[in-house]
Amino acid sequence: MAEYAFLLDLGRCIGCQACVASCKVGNELGEGQQYIELIEKTHGEFPNLSGGWDNHRCFHCADAACVTVCPTGALFKEDGLTRLDRSVCSGCAYCTEACPYEVPVMWEGKSSKCDGCAATVSAGGNPWCVKTCPSNALAYGPREEIQAEAHRRADAMRDRYPNAEVYGETQLDGLGMLVVMPDDPELLDIPIDPKTPFMADVWQKVVQPGAVVLTLGAAVLAGVGGVIARRRHEEELVVLEVERVIDEADEADVAKEEEG
Repeated sequence: MAEYAFLLDLGRCIGCQACVASCKVGNELGEGQQYIELIEKTHGEFPNLSGGWDNHRCFHCADAACVTVCPTGALFKEDGLTRLDRSVCSGCAYCTEACPYEVPVMWEGKSSKCDGCAATVSAGGNPWCVKTCPSNALAYGPREEIQAEAHRRADAMRDRYPNAEVYGETQLDGLGMLVVMPDDPELLDIPIDPKTPFMADVWQKVVQPGAVVLTLGAAVLAGVGGVIARRRHEEELVVLEVERVIDEADEADVAKEEEG
């Protein structure tokens, strides 16, 4: 199955908020709910200041901690992106603690995050943020094409930004959001080497295997219990049969005595 990805070119993002508005309207998000947040970042010391926009949204990690810890399957991987089915979300909030990018949030008691405009894309359209970006900072398509375009843009950008790079090729086994960075990602508070939180590791290595063991153990105990119950039942039938034979013999003796 083909994998898809987003391209986010921070060298072209002008902070216009068009992606924020179109995402909210197109996905019919409720009051106080949003999938994209533009955060202005400034670094350096006056008068040598520079800045940019942290386009905070789901990075669609290949090794997605939110998917790992989700106990109901509400979060899952599809076409290289991280989807969310809120109808089966239990509201446990594990995903909000596990995400290294702090993306999922709780809204009306359930997880809330970008799902890549799954319904719109499956109907043949583009994600809402992509179709409304006026500066062509966003793109969407097959991952290989998006990756090639990201490198083309980063190469063209280096005349002006020598440290330009493509972020997302290796982080967490590859992101579904490839970001063209004009400079060091950490200047925008984006981790160069994001780590899966300890809680997600514990869940993956201890809790889930433990749950499997407990499930298997319960099945084994249920099976053993069934065998024991069956044997006890068979023993009870034997006892009843012996008692029946004895009763019949006693009745026969009584009958003979009465006849005699």
